[in-house]
Amino acid sequence: MDAIDVIVAKRDGRELSGEQISWVVDAYTRGAIAEEQMASLAMAILLNGMTRPEIGRWTEAMIRSGSRMDWSGLDRPTTDKHSTGGVGDKITLPLAPLVAACGAYVPQLSGRGLGHSGGTLDKLESIPGWRASLSNDEMLGVLRAAGAVVCAAGDGLAPADKKLYALRDVTGTVESIPLIASSIMSKKIAEGTGALVLDVKVGSGAFMKDVEHARELARTMVDLGTDHGVTTVALLTAMDRPLGLAVGNALEVRESLEVLSGGGPSDVVELTVRLAREMLEAAGVTGRDPEDALKDGSAMDAWRRMIAAQGGDPDAALPEAAETLEVTAPASGVLSRLDAYGVGVAAWRLGAGRARKEDSVSAGAGVTLHAKPGDTVREGQPLMTLHADEAARFERALAALEGSYEVGEAADPGMLPLVVDRITA
Repeated sequence: MDAIDVIVAKRDGRELSGEQISWVVDAYTRGAIAEEQMASLAMAILLNGMTRPEIGRWTEAMIRSGSRMDWSGLDRPTTDKHSTGGVGDKITLPLAPLVAACGAYVPQLSGRGLGHSGGTLDKLESIPGWRASLSNDEMLGVLRAAGAVVCAAGDGLAPADKKLYALRDVTGTVESIPLIASSIMSKKIAEGTGALVLDVKVGSGAFMKDVEHARELARTMVDLGTDHGVTTVALLTAMDRPLGLAVGNALEVRESLEVLSGGGPSDVVELTVRLAREMLEAAGVTGRDPEDALKDGSAMDAWRRMIAAQGGDPDAALPEAAETLEVTAPASGVLSRLDAYGVGVAAWRLGAGRARKEDSVSAGAGVTLHAKPGDTVREGQPLMTLHADEAARFERALAALEGSYEVGEAADPGMLPLVVDRITA
């Protein structure tokens, strides 16, 4: 086959054959297709889209580029959750041990943050001693000891996706829904879980800004999972305001511990319990309700086992930033709007995020919120506290927050419900 023929076919809006797709993904992974040729094909896919069979074959080719994990030797069903990312989205932290406490195994491969969107591994690495990199045997050992494991994906899992993702990032083709869906699902299917729940964020702080495109992405991923034999469900959830009251690595771990202790912000608790129920139902596990596992301490017990099994000290003090600054309400009234993107960029500039994958992050940096949209506030009352290792970071963080919050007479009536929609096969 010839790369130019494949590029021209997609450029002209034709459907690629399964053989063409398998060949082009394999050849690109091996280095037999030039970067500029794959960039051209990615742009053609962005502009002309892909059919369901095309996306399925593309995903299968990326899975076949590496290894596929196998949990069939375990004595309980496996289930996993993937979030498309947002601001204050720490749900994986309480969710994985909660689902484990209810009787399912949770093997979860997670990532790091980039830009305003936080990463689960960065959050967990604020716990002294905790390790993100595990071998397959170590993953299995943690699963058997704790019921859940959250770690980094190895290089052998869908290497075609890793190479293509880096190319999309620098060629203006990140927004292609077929390529987003196949990127996420190739890794999740290769992970070997039997059931998968997708948390597709929508709003200013999410990758998908509007409900229509978020629903299209969710439908595409649910179809991919179903076609590959994985029971898959998607929830569209709100990211027009931050989730919870903590944005930043150690700050979000601390809030997650509040949830596991039976407290925590109501939106974080509600979404954690809803996703846990979805994961258990998809895996066919019945008998325990997640709310009970939060109340009786069994979810916290599973958390402690999981952290300890990955080298972490569940009793260690979490890092704190050296400097803090309060942002106060400009008037009395109701906090009508709090933009997730503005808060996320502020946390990033304070040191909680990274601009490039190789950058380091500050464990203690971030934003603590003291009010959410709909709350009554008084002039001069603290709305949020900024945390940074150096006071010099506050100026740029404050600039990111300009225009990101408003005090009025009532909450914005256009605010999204926490759970916007549910998509199933």
